[in-house]
Amino acid sequence: MADKLIIVESPAKANTIKKFLGGSTKVLASMGHIRDLPKSKLGVNTENDFEPEYINIRGKGDLIKKLKKEAKSAKKVYLATDPDREGEAIAWHLAHILEIPEDSVCRVTFNEITKETVQNSMKQPRKIDMNLTNAQQARRVLDRIVGYKISPLLWKKVKKGLSAGRVQSVAVKLICDREEEIEKFIPVEYWNIYANLKDKKSKKTFEAKFYGINDKKLEIHSQKEVDEILEKIKDGKYIVKNIKKAEKKKNPAPPFTTSTMQQEASRKLNFTLKRTMSIAQGLYEGVRVPEKGTVGLITYMRTDSTRISDEARASAKKYIESNYGVKYYENRFYKTKQNAQDAHEAIRPTYVELSPNKIKDSLTPDQYKLYNLIYNRFIASQMATAIYDTTSVDIDVNNYIFKANGQTLKFKGFMTLYVEDEDNSKNDDDVVTLPELEVNQELEAKEIEPKQSFTEPPARYTEASLVKSLEEKGIGRPSTYSPTITTILERRYIEKDKKQLYPTELGKIVNKLLIENFDDIINVEFTAKIEQEFDEIAEGHEYWKDVIREFYGPFSIELERVEKELEHVVLVDEVSDVPCEKCGRMMVYKYGRYGKFLACPGFPECKNAKPIVETIDVPCPCCGATVQIRKTKKRRIYYICENNPESCKYISWNKPKPGEVWNPNEAKDVEQTTKKSGRKKSK
Repeated sequence: MADKLIIVESPAKANTIKKFLGGSTKVLASMGHIRDLPKSKLGVNTENDFEPEYINIRGKGDLIKKLKKEAKSAKKVYLATDPDREGEAIAWHLAHILEIPEDSVCRVTFNEITKETVQNSMKQPRKIDMNLTNAQQARRVLDRIVGYKISPLLWKKVKKGLSAGRVQSVAVKLICDREEEIEKFIPVEYWNIYANLKDKKSKKTFEAKFYGINDKKLEIHSQKEVDEILEKIKDGKYIVKNIKKAEKKKNPAPPFTTSTMQQEASRKLNFTLKRTMSIAQGLYEGVRVPEKGTVGLITYMRTDSTRISDEARASAKKYIESNYGVKYYENRFYKTKQNAQDAHEAIRPTYVELSPNKIKDSLTPDQYKLYNLIYNRFIASQMATAIYDTTSVDIDVNNYIFKANGQTLKFKGFMTLYVEDEDNSKNDDDVVTLPELEVNQELEAKEIEPKQSFTEPPARYTEASLVKSLEEKGIGRPSTYSPTITTILERRYIEKDKKQLYPTELGKIVNKLLIENFDDIINVEFTAKIEQEFDEIAEGHEYWKDVIREFYGPFSIELERVEKELEHVVLVDEVSDVPCEKCGRMMVYKYGRYGKFLACPGFPECKNAKPIVETIDVPCPCCGATVQIRKTKKRRIYYICENNPESCKYISWNKPKPGEVWNPNEAKDVEQTTKKSGRKKSK
């Protein structure tokens, strides 16, 4: 008989904790949720005040029997599921199944899985927090109502198997809106004029950029305007009018929250959100390292907070001062964003002495990369400001002004260790040195170069920039970003190409149908407002069923109206210019498991269907035939000759270039991958 039974969510976490506690303590895993709403029906009794109809999850019968048996024989049961709303709800469900009284002091949480934290947490159990549990229940019930009430409309009007969701549909809308911006974008011409100037004393040359006239900024939009300016300055002298020297400071970024970790891992490591969270979960739950045994290497990875503990701050100070010097340390506090759930610390290493290089051999390559990122970001967040010397020079030529800017890094500070990346930004950390100039000094013009450019459309979202946008707009929470983007990719509402996310035709159709009929729900403001109400529930300021009631009244009226309006609406398939070779009808575009394809509109009399073949304008390097673009089951693009496999073997991950010689050895990996995923089904 065990004195104590501790139930956590995963076997890895169970194994780590067991080693810390030893003795007759037993640690078992619930393997995530153990009760949930049924998949076969709504599972929310709208006639009985929205009471959820939870059932035991199919396939977990044996596990439930085992947990019940062990709980019955243990003197005390502790529920140590993850320290967030989802974990609190899982603990509540476990308490129900194991018949643990609701007011029992049985709940323990571990923000980090180290021996000290686990042992201390076991001394401070508490009751299950019903406010946190109800916040999760509210999210689950409201999302179930939205999904299960709206999705059938998509099945009737578009195709079976589609889904709508409060957060996922807003994410699709953001991507569709951005694509529409790009499609409607009209480029605007603009010009810059660059002067390559020489300091006669030092013989050094540098570049200055045209600014305006008489200190007034002037935009140039045509060749004619360029020619007029060049005419006015062609015989002028380039005189240094003003020199401004200053010091610029750059502060480190705060330690990671879930979203900033996901963004940086995407930008720096090319990790998907799903991959990042999976690796982080493993680092949190426990890795075997020399001297420590099996320990959690990072704090809990689902957090909005940038706060760190006093102990972590002291460890960072000791590490920085001993490895870099006293002047590199700066005691920093970061302000957590409004509406953040500040229950946990930021994501940081649990043991500062376990530097990435010291334990590299204990980690997988992916674990090392992410741990290195988390570790360096945390240490850098407590390091000194980087300092630049900057110089700004105004150069006058016949009252027209050119400007030149230079900077040199005087003190690296935190940049010795870590610099944050940003989407679509230039790195301003490079050294740009100007010669030592004097006011009224004349410069020699070596070359004047006008350059034509055009404004560019907004960039498509990447996983990183979409997470950033969702967070800024208050949509979702740390635990929802990864599953949301994974879902809309799996549903084929969006696709990813070289990190960029863009809507598929299916995504556009679904988005159009939803915003035309449920604009009050599938919008940013509503979704953000609901998130705030979930926060109010978690803090005990609102009752969760009141939030559902307030939502459901208007929603049910709207749903009834839309169902009636769409009853006689038939979505017409888009007609292609491809005739059916079996019956002569013009084929139409349909959507299936693998995306868009051509089908005969004469179904079921004529069942002809075929994939849409995309081609490129570069001929096959082997036989000169047309090269097709196809995709594997996992949506990875590859290139294949139209004659493969009959008379040509060309196949490659890389787009062929004119005149290149193809190496047949590179085909092996592509062949194996496409065979596993079913090449015929690839688009």
